[in-house]
Amino acid sequence: MKYICYLLLFLAIPAVYAQNTLQGNVVDKNTNEPLTFANIYVPQLEKGATTDENGSYLISNIPNGTYKIIVSIIGYETFSQSITFPYTTPFDINLIPSAIEMEEIIISTPFHKLQSENVMKVERATIANLKTKGAVTLADGITSIAGVESVTTGVSIGKPVIRGLSSNRVLVYAQGVRLENQQFGDEHGLGLSDSGIESIEVIKGPASLLYGSDALGGVLYLNPERFAQSHTNQADASYNYFSNTKGFNTNVGYKASGDQFKFLFRGSIAEHADYNTADYRVTNTRFREQDLKAGLGYQIANFKTELRYNVNNSKLGIPETVGAQSTNKTPLLPFQEVTNHVLSSKSTVFFNNSSLDVNLGLLYNDRKEFEEHHHHHDEDDDHEEHDDDEAEHLEAALQMKLKTLNYDVKYNLPTIGRFETIVGVQGMSQSNTNYGEEQLIPDATTNDFGILATSHIHFDKSDIQIGARYDYRNIDVLSGINKNFLSFNGAIGVKTNLAQNITTRLNLASGYRAPNLAELTSNGTHEGTNRYEIGNDQLENEQNFQADLAIEFKNEHVEVFVNAFYNKVNNYIFLSPNGELIQNTPVYNYLQADANLYGGEIGLHFHPHPLDWLHIESSFETVTGKQNNDSYLPLIPANSLTNTLRVEFNPKSIQKFYGFVRLKSTFKQNNLGDFETSTDGYNLLGAGLGGVVKVFNNDLDVKISGSNLTDKKYINHLSRLKSEGIFNMGRNINIGLTYTL
Repeated sequence: MKYICYLLLFLAIPAVYAQNTLQGNVVDKNTNEPLTFANIYVPQLEKGATTDENGSYLISNIPNGTYKIIVSIIGYETFSQSITFPYTTPFDINLIPSAIEMEEIIISTPFHKLQSENVMKVERATIANLKTKGAVTLADGITSIAGVESVTTGVSIGKPVIRGLSSNRVLVYAQGVRLENQQFGDEHGLGLSDSGIESIEVIKGPASLLYGSDALGGVLYLNPERFAQSHTNQADASYNYFSNTKGFNTNVGYKASGDQFKFLFRGSIAEHADYNTADYRVTNTRFREQDLKAGLGYQIANFKTELRYNVNNSKLGIPETVGAQSTNKTPLLPFQEVTNHVLSSKSTVFFNNSSLDVNLGLLYNDRKEFEEHHHHHDEDDDHEEHDDDEAEHLEAALQMKLKTLNYDVKYNLPTIGRFETIVGVQGMSQSNTNYGEEQLIPDATTNDFGILATSHIHFDKSDIQIGARYDYRNIDVLSGINKNFLSFNGAIGVKTNLAQNITTRLNLASGYRAPNLAELTSNGTHEGTNRYEIGNDQLENEQNFQADLAIEFKNEHVEVFVNAFYNKVNNYIFLSPNGELIQNTPVYNYLQADANLYGGEIGLHFHPHPLDWLHIESSFETVTGKQNNDSYLPLIPANSLTNTLRVEFNPKSIQKFYGFVRLKSTFKQNNLGDFETSTDGYNLLGAGLGGVVKVFNNDLDVKISGSNLTDKKYINHLSRLKSEGIFNMGRNINIGLTYTL
């Protein structure tokens, strides 16, 4: 398949296409005054421009076809309109003042529309916004997005949970390709740094139509930072300090673009000591992370391509008990060393009124786990100190190398009347190889192939999106197991305006997940979980059907939303103890049963006139998960209520200024899975402020934030340290500086 893709690109590039220019002015609709620094962006082409002091802009080298034009600037409603080229007259834009935040294009859905135009409800948050709240890691930051939580092992290891579903039921996309890094394990985190990531999009519900297996519960889509606009360059450096872990993260980046070529690079380093509670430090929650990202792009009128590379190396302590108190940052035994490589290629060929997208990904994940009995020391020691030179000579008890090739080819058909249509194929070829003494999962190969078609149909007062997909997966285990899994899935959604300010979205979708290697083949002790796991090679596909209803009211000063969902999962896979012991370790078997999850989110955003700088926000989240026998599912987040008071304005001495106070109330969790214990409720107070000032005629972004300001002793229901009675992180003060040239 990849050779076919390259051949199509090779044949298409030499073709001759018209080159068009878009130019005009952007002004305030009420005053007719020109707007400086307004952003004009063509998402399909990934090209844009910024208005000058006269409100003028120019975008060149636009091929024939129909493209959406997005215009945005703080303090105004985002403008969106499709234009068919050739287009020869000036395109002038009048923007309407508004206190509502700017809208952005949603990339994770196939037609790349603004959220207000999208049939599917998608949550979006920028990394910059998550950092203002003092997030220590990417996994920590995503928990502030409505409907998203994280199963954690300390601070460094976190697995996303979307409406009660996690692990292999949530698919993560980075650099436009699906992330494969042995994500099934309880102690396997994202393996990604937030450095060089611009924003996060969350699809809350089955997205198998778009992404295939493992998107049964939803998708976490990470958008990398954009290249610089044509004929511009930018450099920046940042430093963040975290009082609780005595830790820091720092990064530096540079990007530049010419007429055709563009490039960027970004490097970051993070180190943290054991996190602190009001009573003690949690031994061996320390970690180190190094991350490097680079990108190269090339663009002409009818063709664009970009190549991105990311390597992330993390050394993560695995906490077991509260022991020696220290602020050292070198992980103790046991610890993981994980190196994750992601090489991605993203290309588009533009024809007259249609286009071909080809995304390729090559991923290499090298996971090592080091344990005490593989290092010579006194057996009475709880942990062993070592330095970096010693670590190089330690023998990994477990080492797995996972190599994955992804491909995603989509053809955007010419628009016919009210129909936009996309057809495509996706697939994956993957191999897992063991090198350590222990084996968590066996040597095996996995091959996927899927074919899909989806259409967006425009009507005067509503939009409809429909689609269908067929998937095939083969898992071939070296020990002799060979399994095939087939699935057919569909989706239909409608967005309509019930009244002038009320929008409703109804989406019905099915999804599936094939059993992973651990569930099929495990036969041994899973270190750190105190379980002897036995796989089941007779497991079938998990298959689900979800109904999702979203209602939104929005006017100039008030926004209210209500999201409700019902998710039926057939053949839900779970672990259950059988009462036996092997090597003094309780034995768990993988079983299946039908399950149901339901709940939703309710939110309010109030920005009263004339105090448009004042924002009052409130949201409530709830999810319940049950098996058909009325037993509750494990690892379901507790209900929570978040209230935020936020101010934003632009005094003369500070270009942008904000401040906020945030109270998150998490309620007691009494809906317990088998062998779970209840978790008490708690309240966490946070606050922060920041702004952008000019230093030597360049922007310096300063932020100060605090989380758990009352130093509350609490345990989150999704913490894997809960069974040991170990508290979550106490008070943390974060100070961040970012200087841009």
